[in-house]
Amino acid sequence: MKQFRTLFVACALMLGASSFVSAQSKVAHIASQELVEAMPAFKAAKGEIEKLNKTYEAEIRNMFLEYQKTIQQYSQEAETKTDEENLKRQQEIQATEKSINEYRQNAMQDIQKKEIELLKPIYEKARVSIQKVARAQGFQYVLDSTTGTGVILADGKDLMADVKKDLGI
Repeated sequence: MKQFRTLFVACALMLGASSFVSAQSKVAHIASQELVEAMPAFKAAKGEIEKLNKTYEAEIRNMFLEYQKTIQQYSQEAETKTDEENLKRQQEIQATEKSINEYRQNAMQDIQKKEIELLKPIYEKARVSIQKVARAQGFQYVLDSTTGTGVILADGKDLMADVKKDLGI
């Protein structure tokens, strides 16, 4: 009887330990930024953003060159003009400078909007794919192991290859 009781307690402990182990959360990790950067849509979006950025840079450069030419011309002609005319020219230069700065700010805002517009669906597609693969493999948590995100040790399952396969990259 005593042996039976000892065997029963041992079995109960084994069952309890095995259910505790199976109740543990399954955790995986993925470097999400690396995944997104590997996606062809990301590369295309970055190219489009870079093209827009270069267009704005060229336009601002041209505006600034015109601004410099005007300053140089007005400086050379300042002695031959009246004080009233020089004051008007100074105000014109200040207005041009202000318009260049406003254009630069608008260009930066436009680039940011375009970046959000192009990259948001890409990040969403990656997130959905990560969730799909993680759920299919039974993971309850997926940590982002991108450098600087706070994950110090990533010994769990790395989902990168499986998610890339799901995305077709």
